[in-house]
Amino acid sequence: METNCNNDRGKFEFQQIFSKKSVQFRSLYIHAFVYAIGLTIYLLKEFYGVSLNFFPVRYLNSVVMVIWTSVFLVSVIDLFASYKIFDEEWEERKLKSLLDNKKVKKQKWE
Repeated sequence: METNCNNDRGKFEFQQIFSKKSVQFRSLYIHAFVYAIGLTIYLLKEFYGVSLNFFPVRYLNSVVMVIWTSVFLVSVIDLFASYKIFDEEWEERKLKSLLDNKKVKKQKWE
């Protein structure tokens, strides 16, 4: 008698992976939107001489923008490179190998 437990578990794990990816992409898009606003304000302030001297914008200078740009680029490269290198096929192979190892361990002790 075979149950659908493995199918349900596979669906659950797939949903977890998909949920994790969607959260990462959503946070990247939010970060890109906020970065675009910050970059626009920085360019207006530095190159067009718009006087923006209220609290958070006052401290927006070249050093902050270099650090922010570096962090943004590293997060973009990390996200897209990890999904190019470790794509869905790699995840499926890794999941199968882990499940096979569990089955082999169960069979050894039974």
